[in-house]
Amino acid sequence: MRLLARWTAAGLLLALAPGCTSREERAAQKTGGDPRRGQALILRLGCGACHTIPGVEGATGLVGPSLDRIGSRDRLAGRLPNTPENLLRWIRDPQGIAPGTAMPDLGLTEQEGRDVAAYLYSLE
Repeated sequence: MRLLARWTAAGLLLALAPGCTSREERAAQKTGGDPRRGQALILRLGCGACHTIPGVEGATGLVGPSLDRIGSRDRLAGRLPNTPENLLRWIRDPQGIAPGTAMPDLGLTEQEGRDVAAYLYSLE
C-alpha cells in the first residue's frame, strides 16, 4: 500500500511539474486554438470524406493524405515548412497557396482555422 501511495504521489508531481503538458495543451499553445473545437469542426465540415483523421468518427477518406501525425511532418501540402502559421494558411486558403489543389477553400474564420490546426497538431 505504501508503495502504491508513493507511485501515485510521484505521478501526481510529474503531472503538475512545469513543462509537463499534454499533446492537446502543447497544440493549443502552438496554434492559439482549441483542439476539442477543432475536432468537432473537422467532423461537421466532413473533412473525413477526403482524409483519414484519427479520432474523428468516419474519417477514412483516401482522396487527400492521412492527417495522422501531421505535427511530426517536415512539410505541409508537399511544399510549405510545417509551422503553425503555414498550417493555418493552408487550412484557410489552400487555393491561394496551390491554385487548383483538390483541397477546397472552406471559408473558415481565423479562430476556426486555429482550432482545426490545434486538433491536427495534437495528433503529433
